[in-house]
Amino acid sequence: MTVKILPPGVTASAFDQALKAFAGIVGDEWVLVTDQDREAYRDFFSFSDTHHLASGAVAPASAEQIRALVQIAAQYRIPLWPISRGKNLGYGAAAPLLSGSLVLDLSRMKKIEVDVENDTVLVEPGVGFYDLYHHLQERNIPLWLSVPGNSWGSVCGNALDRGVGYTTYGDHTSRICGLEVVMPDGDLVRTGMGAMAGAPTWQLYRYGFGPAWDQMFVQSNFGIVTKMGLWLMPEPESLRGFDLEFDKPEDLEWVVDTVAPLRRDGTLQQSPSIGNWLRQAAVLTTRKEWYDQPGALPDSVIEAIRKRFNIGWWSISVRFYGPDEVTAASEKVVSRAFEGRPVLSRKDAVWHRGQPREQSAWAGVPTTMPLQNANWHGGRGGHVGFSPVMPTNGRLALSQFQRTYARYNEFGMDYHGSFALGERHTTNVNQVLFNKDDPQMLKRVQQFFHALVNDATRERYGEYRTHIEYMDLVADTYDFNHHALRRLNEKIKNALDPHGILAPGKSGIWPAAYSKERSDA
Repeated sequence: MTVKILPPGVTASAFDQALKAFAGIVGDEWVLVTDQDREAYRDFFSFSDTHHLASGAVAPASAEQIRALVQIAAQYRIPLWPISRGKNLGYGAAAPLLSGSLVLDLSRMKKIEVDVENDTVLVEPGVGFYDLYHHLQERNIPLWLSVPGNSWGSVCGNALDRGVGYTTYGDHTSRICGLEVVMPDGDLVRTGMGAMAGAPTWQLYRYGFGPAWDQMFVQSNFGIVTKMGLWLMPEPESLRGFDLEFDKPEDLEWVVDTVAPLRRDGTLQQSPSIGNWLRQAAVLTTRKEWYDQPGALPDSVIEAIRKRFNIGWWSISVRFYGPDEVTAASEKVVSRAFEGRPVLSRKDAVWHRGQPREQSAWAGVPTTMPLQNANWHGGRGGHVGFSPVMPTNGRLALSQFQRTYARYNEFGMDYHGSFALGERHTTNVNQVLFNKDDPQMLKRVQQFFHALVNDATRERYGEYRTHIEYMDLVADTYDFNHHALRRLNEKIKNALDPHGILAPGKSGIWPAAYSKERSDA
């Protein structure tokens, strides 16, 4: 029997009328409101099975349908939660922040337009990394993707949430060039050069004339992106690099300080990540094979795991892409930077055009193997990330690690951390693995996450994205001038979306129409 979950302040009668109107746009089969339908839009990694519940979903096939849907939603005051594919595990997946919201599922929108001459692509939100990869492979188009560690999600959605990948094009948001967006009033806008109808430069020049709005729709609830232009990497002549392992936790400091200048001067153009032993081990084994006692793993068990799989306490992988002479020279320069350092082991990687491509994210090949780490504790496994941004400095990185590692031990959690080095910043990605069937562990995780936020806030390190459960918590840490940024965001929200229809609460941006729900959150 179907049990209705209603949007806040909406009667059952009004909701039924809205659903009938939605069906008139997309067809009855694409209005999804049964118990089974709603279950599909749950966050399976959430800490509670009663939070962030959708009232159902509606799945349009075009921007024109979306335009009609948002106008109906405004008429009946139905909050919509747009998703691309709903695969953003650890951040909320397909679930809405505000329970009762109707998910606007864009996964049917899967058009791909590749400009081979200019190395760009125009994708709709439903296009996944595997979709685009196979599109390029089947047509022998010599372009490479940058893919995230878990590549089953949306190309568009990943870039809109500032997702990252492994190649020199790994800062996906920075590769956006031109959007098509449905606004909360149903208007259709194209940004940049797309504002000129038929412009051949829409995916070539980001800015157009006047204000540039692409970034306005990143991590926001100001509009619904229906098309995204992205720059892709031309297939390189060669790929070179190496994987290094390091033996001691304290090695983090000198590794960061060795890599940092190579990132700043452009010698190393991809963003390497220095990850700890559990990042590798969690996809190779499970905790119960080694330890069945409460508390974080003791050093003796960590050493046994490392010995079994021949891994360091930390590891890093670096890669170079381009003409053979360039990659060979770059590899030589970076290798020289590590000479005389206490490197535990090294593994080289070399590829030349025409050879079979390595099946890894370093070579732009989609992968889902890292999802295995959610099974570390067994049961209904899950994970949530805490990823503050900090300066690229070895001493500060070591201090951040030591502070965070102490918190993991305090709350009886196994440390799963990494430090991803950008050109001028470092993102400290802390993965918190848990078992949803362990109520005590879930309580610890909640307390643990708040402690991590408090520690980082004292250092003035802000998180770059977060799970829907913590969006208000994280937004509150951006506190300059009594949260002036939040006030600005909400002024824009209320001007563009006076009924608060699109994704209320996303990124801590609440419309005035949902002020009560904000205070409850």
